[in-house]
Amino acid sequence: MKYYIGIDNGVSGSIGVVSSDPDFKPLLVQTPVFSQQNYTKAKANINRIDTKKLKEILLPFSENCFLLIERPMVNPTRFKATTSALRALEASLIIIEELNIPFSYIDSKEWQKALLPSGLKGKELKTASIDIGCRLFPHLSDIIKKQKDADGILIAEYGKRQGF
Repeated sequence: MKYYIGIDNGVSGSIGVVSSDPDFKPLLVQTPVFSQQNYTKAKANINRIDTKKLKEILLPFSENCFLLIERPMVNPTRFKATTSALRALEASLIIIEELNIPFSYIDSKEWQKALLPSGLKGKELKTASIDIGCRLFPHLSDIIKKQKDADGILIAEYGKRQGF
């Protein structure tokens, strides 16, 4: 049995797991995070990846698996979002490497092109992610609707379909 793990990078992302075993029940969880005081002078909090919980999520699947992690959004005009995405990526990579999980980066457009209808933009992509996720994984419908997308599990499904 092989596991395919998809990580929708970021502190508001998700982690999906599917398998080549038809009896395996696919899994979708929100990326574990915690909040702490920001490192700047301004009084504010930031969300960070809870690496201990991330490791607990990935460990049971770390043997005979392949992981796809979405490439972070890097946009100089969106400094805070870019910084958050890059911090989340680094924290995730540390755990992935610690568990010796083979992985590759994926651009959102690549898996979206394969699994979502063409011509969608903005909020339409999130709506389609929910619709397709609920259709492919009906037992996860409540989780998908609560998280407001199915990106993590759709990335995992893309990896499985591509035979990574």
